[in-house]
Amino acid sequence: GICLLIAGFAVVRDDAVFLRVVTVMFISVLLTVALQTFMGNSGLGSFGQYAFVAIGAYASLWFGLTEEQKRVTLPDMPESWWIYSQHYPFELAIVAAAILTAIVGGLIGVAFVRLRGASFTIATFAFLIVINRVALQWEEVTRGSRVVIGVPKQTTLWIALAWACTAILIAFVFKESPVGLKLRASREDEDAAASIGINVKLMRWIAWTLSCGMSAVGGALWAYFIIQFTPNNFYLHETFLIVAMLVIGGAASVSGAVIGAIAVALSSEMLRQTENWLNQQR
Repeated sequence: GICLLIAGFAVVRDDAVFLRVVTVMFISVLLTVALQTFMGNSGLGSFGQYAFVAIGAYASLWFGLTEEQKRVTLPDMPESWWIYSQHYPFELAIVAAAILTAIVGGLIGVAFVRLRGASFTIATFAFLIVINRVALQWEEVTRGSRVVIGVPKQTTLWIALAWACTAILIAFVFKESPVGLKLRASREDEDAAASIGINVKLMRWIAWTLSCGMSAVGGALWAYFIIQFTPNNFYLHETFLIVAMLVIGGAASVSGAVIGAIAVALSSEMLRQTENWLNQQR
């Protein structure tokens, strides 16, 4: 409801800058809710979420661009590769990117879910660094450290809102599902949960894989909205910002994730406008 009200206000206000801010805010809501799906229910701190945002962003280009567009956007990609000839509609490209990212996340998650506490957090942070370095060097699939150009702008305010609301619904349903309840039980006491027959590792793996797929959707939406980016746009600053949004709103609830993302995004814009006003008064 809050998201719908903000979207309506943005349309009525008809300010291009504010529309841009709100669109990015909805993408941030999606990413924060995706992080909450795992981190809030499992109690494990994850600093590797933006690795999957990056995978989703680049994968959406592989699936969503035509061959002509890939010659400009990804000029180093060999035309003999199977992915080079693939071109899906925008919505299907997002879904394909989410599925691919969920598969990657699921494979990595087999090892990650066996870790506890600080060791899990450190491992996810290390994974973020690895993905960033791979993206900077693997020019065939990411254009390397050069800025990606030629991406068509297809993400709109209403598309971002629709995906954000879908993510909120998925996160809420998962939280109240048997898997979510078992996962939250392991969050409170992992050993006690295991003693009554809960497969803690499996519950974590399901939440982790779902979270990875949702994060990929946010990355794809962001890629087709910003249209120019590098691997460094999916790194430390963005990681800590999303974690801050979740912590400020409250990691234990879906509504907390939404409120935290909205509060940080809108307060940042208000502070920016205040700074500009103060500079004009000098």
